[in-house]
Amino acid sequence: MKFYQYIGGKLEEGKGRGKCIFNPGTGKEICQLKTADRQQTLSALESAQKAFAAWSSLSLTERGNWIHKLKEALLEKEEELVDILSMETGKPLFAASRDYHILIDALDFYWEEAKRLTGISTPDYNSNHATYHLHEYRPLGVVVGHLAWNMPLLNIGAKLGPALASGCTCIIKPSSLTPLSALKVGEIAASVQFPAGVINIVAGPSEEVATVLNQSPIPRLITLIGSSATGRKMIQESSSSIKTYSLELGGNAPAVVLPDADVEKAADFVASMKMNNCGQVCTSVNRAIVHESVAEEFCSLVQKKFEACKPGWGREEGATMGPLITPEDRDRVMRLIGEAVKQGAKLRCGGNIPKDRPEGNYMMPALLTQVHNSMRVCQEEIFGPVLPVLTYHSPQDAIALANDTRYGLSAYVYTNDMHRAFEMAEQLEAGEVIVNVWGGGSPLPYAHGGIKESGVGKDWSSYSLKEYYYVKRITVTP
Repeated sequence: MKFYQYIGGKLEEGKGRGKCIFNPGTGKEICQLKTADRQQTLSALESAQKAFAAWSSLSLTERGNWIHKLKEALLEKEEELVDILSMETGKPLFAASRDYHILIDALDFYWEEAKRLTGISTPDYNSNHATYHLHEYRPLGVVVGHLAWNMPLLNIGAKLGPALASGCTCIIKPSSLTPLSALKVGEIAASVQFPAGVINIVAGPSEEVATVLNQSPIPRLITLIGSSATGRKMIQESSSSIKTYSLELGGNAPAVVLPDADVEKAADFVASMKMNNCGQVCTSVNRAIVHESVAEEFCSLVQKKFEACKPGWGREEGATMGPLITPEDRDRVMRLIGEAVKQGAKLRCGGNIPKDRPEGNYMMPALLTQVHNSMRVCQEEIFGPVLPVLTYHSPQDAIALANDTRYGLSAYVYTNDMHRAFEMAEQLEAGEVIVNVWGGGSPLPYAHGGIKESGVGKDWSSYSLKEYYYVKRITVTP
C-alpha cells in the first residue's frame, strides 16, 4: 500500500523521513509513509499562491463543475476510502463511513451556500449626483488547513468545502497519525486532473510541514482542528506576518441533567457520546453534572450501557466502540482514572483493558463517581471513554460547576422545562448549547465553534464560509 503527497496537481513521493503508520485496532503496521520535507511544503505554498488568480476568477458554476467532478470521483472510491480510514483510526466501519459521507455532504453544502452569498449595494443620492457603495465578498487567498487525527475525512470536509466554494486555494496538512485517507483524497483529485495547485495535501512532521506553513507569509487564513496547546503554538509560529485564524480547539463539555429530565434518555445520549470514537471527540461530554435526586438512576443506566460495550474495529461484527489512537493515549487516560481514584473518586465500572482484546489500544469505558471538579479528570480534556459524574443541589451550583473550566466549546442540558432550558443556555459559557439531543450527529449546517481556550471562528455553516472571504467596498460616482 503506497501513498503520495499531492502538490501542484501532481503526485510525489515524500522526500522526508519515513514514518510507520499503525492500525490502532490491531497494533500492526499499515505502511511506511515517506513524509513531505521542507522543500515540498514550500512548493505546495507556491503552487497554491500561483493557482489562486485563475481559480478565484472562475464563475461559481465553473467552480461548481470541478467540485462536482471531484465529488463523483470520491463516491466511486467510497469503499476504499472508508477501509483506509477505518484502518488508520481503528474505527468500526459504520463510524468510518459516517466520516466519509460528511466529507461528501460538505462539498455539496458549501457550494450551495456560496451561491446564496450576496453583497450589498448602498445608494447615496444628493442634489448633484448619485454615489453607489458596493460591498462584495471576495476570496481571501491561500488557506492552510491543519487537521486533527480523530476524524480525518470529516475534518477535510470542514476545510476543503469552504475553500473550494469560496474561490480560495488550499494546503491541507493531515495529522501525522492518520494521514492516509487524506492523501488518498489527493490521489483522487489528481485522477480527475483537478486544476493544479488549487488543492495541495502534504503530510509530515510538524517541523518540516506545519511550522513551515505557519511561518510563511503566503497564507491569508490559517485554520486548525486540534488541541488548545496546538492552537497556541500555531499562533506563535505564524505571528511574523498578519493572517486571520479559524481555530476549533479542545473542549470540556458539561452535560447538566436537571431533576425533571427524561433520565433514561439523558443517560443513553451521554453514554453514547462517550463511546462515540472512544470519546475522542472535541464535543464529547467530559463531565456529567447531575441533580442529586436522579444521580443514582442516571449512573446505573450509564453503567449498564458501558458494560454492554463491545470494542472492535473495521468489519468486526457487533463492534460498538473502537480503540484509542495510540498506546500512549490509552496510558494517559488510564493515569487520569488512577489519579482520580487515589484522590477519592469511585470507579464504578470499566477503565480496564478488555481481556479478549490484548492487541490494539482498547479499553472499556469508565464511570467515575464521587469526583470533585478540581480533579484533573474534570479540568482537562479527557479525549477518551471516561465519564466523571458530579452532583449538584441548586441550578446555580450546576452553572458554577459547568463554567469552572478554561474551555468553552460545547455544553449539554437535559430537561423537560423549556423555560429552564433557555435559562441554562443563557448562562452556560460555551459556543454551543445543545438541549435534549445527542451531540454526535452530522455537524451540517449548524455553526460549530467555541469561546475561551476552545478557539475562535466557526466551522460547518454559512458563518464558516464567510471566514474564507474578505469584504471589499467599491464606491462609484457615475
